[in-house]
Amino acid sequence: MKSMDKSIYYFALGHACVDWAQSAIPALLPYFIANYGLSYQEAASLVFANVLLSSVLQPLFGYYSDKISLPWFIPLGPLFCGLSITIIGFSSSYWTIFAAAMVCGLGSALFHPEAALFAGRITGARKGQAMSTFSVGGNAGFAVGPIVAGFCAYTLGIHSLALFGVVNAAAAFAIARLLPRMTKSAEASSPQASRESSRQRKNDWVSFGRLSVTIFARSLGFTLSNTFIPIFWVSILGATPKQGTMALSLLFTMGALFTYCGGLLADRVGFVPVLRGAFVLMVPAMFFLVNSETVLFASFLLVPAAIALFLPYSPVVVLGQKYLGKNAGFASGVTLGLTTTIGGVFAPVVGWAADRWGLAAALQILWIVGALGAAASFTLKEPKE
Repeated sequence: MKSMDKSIYYFALGHACVDWAQSAIPALLPYFIANYGLSYQEAASLVFANVLLSSVLQPLFGYYSDKISLPWFIPLGPLFCGLSITIIGFSSSYWTIFAAAMVCGLGSALFHPEAALFAGRITGARKGQAMSTFSVGGNAGFAVGPIVAGFCAYTLGIHSLALFGVVNAAAAFAIARLLPRMTKSAEASSPQASRESSRQRKNDWVSFGRLSVTIFARSLGFTLSNTFIPIFWVSILGATPKQGTMALSLLFTMGALFTYCGGLLADRVGFVPVLRGAFVLMVPAMFFLVNSETVLFASFLLVPAAIALFLPYSPVVVLGQKYLGKNAGFASGVTLGLTTTIGGVFAPVVGWAADRWGLAAALQILWIVGALGAAASFTLKEPKE
């Protein structure tokens, strides 16, 4: 079996740069609440702003990536995301921050469908491992982003968020220089016969519709954890803001490991069994987490929570591409992008509920959607090659 094309690591780099910027926004919410007097709902609305354009545009960009190759979207995504965090660092206006969060979402929408489609083309038969490698880049970004954002806000000063812009610009430039070679590599790994074969495949919209329920459940669990864990640590558990951002970073550090393991495991036992196991675990993991009363117990529960949220990450993407064999780009836009964004649409609703009934009560939704995802996962079948 051939080894993976090294181009996958450049796609993973771009994924890391997009997602460390994405994860900076939730990590900064305690800072905005403390320094700008925002309510839970207003703070959560910044996450909504971040995913608003992303949720709408990613499937659209994915649809067109099936018809027209737009590889220059790949470096443009990290560039936009880095610029948005830089703007946030130099503004105390709520609506300017809101607009910058939307720009970050645009960058994510530009990057994910095209990059995921290219990553799938260069992977050959080892799709689970290769997609995990690509996905680990994003999860590594989510792990590092809160640490860097917290260090910038609470230690160096909020203006130092310009670091995100500098790093992402450098990465975008490096990827852009290598893009012609990466494009040739993707084309070489997808011969004409393979492309003709993909045209003959049928789209299984029924299975994809069922998969979409698990996408929604996983996205809600992921985004609400990303949004509210730092706030939960500070407001409910009595931790410091730095401890809150460290908890989020711990979740995503473990997430990077479990994302990679999920792809390897799926190549061995199948994508659907991995998906089912993760959602079954999500129910008790989230129930006990949101009802925790001590930092130590909550930190321990981050381990099963990370397994539940990140083990199915790569299987969901590959299943989507297999169910929609004729529209793999569209499937990538929905699965890879929306698994981390669509839940943000509901973040302001949960923030409103937290303002009204308390944060712990509002976060009970996490184990409820886990049960929904588990039920939907048992309606799925392993797709035929």
